[in-house]
Amino acid sequence: MFTVEDRDRVRNRLVQMSREDPRLVAGALIGSTAGGGGDRWSDLDLTFGLADGAAIDDVLSDWTARIMNEFQAVHLFDLPHLSTVYRVFLLPNNLQVDLSFTPGNKFLGKGLRYDLLFGNVLERDPAKPASAEQTFGLAVVYLLHAHACIARERMWEAEYSISAARDQALALACLHRGLKTAYGRGFDDLPPETLEPVTGALVGSLEKTRLVGALGRCVDVLLQNSQDVSELAGRLEPQLGELKSYQ
Repeated sequence: MFTVEDRDRVRNRLVQMSREDPRLVAGALIGSTAGGGGDRWSDLDLTFGLADGAAIDDVLSDWTARIMNEFQAVHLFDLPHLSTVYRVFLLPNNLQVDLSFTPGNKFLGKGLRYDLLFGNVLERDPAKPASAEQTFGLAVVYLLHAHACIARERMWEAEYSISAARDQALALACLHRGLKTAYGRGFDDLPPETLEPVTGALVGSLEKTRLVGALGRCVDVLLQNSQDVSELAGRLEPQLGELKSYQ
């Protein structure tokens, strides 16, 4: 596994490379290590703004070749978001390196924590998070699908849907408290009295009775955390209750 010193060496080298690339007009350190944060296990996130006329595909191709050759890195996947492309690499010591490139210098969302490395920054409006209504609705769809999967004896698919519904219920609880919702980042910051009932929604077995029990608990957890969509939750509560049994 990588050490903090390993991560610092990689970061310093990538910063040096970025300063020497005339196609990049600005760069910043983002993610958990920005602002002096992070811990022993934090990955490395760097983001860059492209100069006018710089082709993002060419920059991605060149940087990928250099990182793979110099660090023996593996390119895992890309994640396009708006005009930004995130490219994720894994180094031999299991250090994850996320590089993102955006045309122009409007490459940082408002409210994002970052350390500016070079260039000037124009902040863009951040993408709007999912609404409480959408989060609740997704949870309901997952619960309906889980119920049908159990009836069809598609137990692995049922487990997936129950877990997805549970995560949406926790995201709803996070939205209510102004916590992060993406990738479960706010879940551990929820109060114990919110988290304790959720343990019953963890699927510990593919046996039908266990799946039905976890599904029922997930229904309860969703309704308990629906303060921000109370009218909608109230209208659907009888129907959701029907998902807790099989007649």
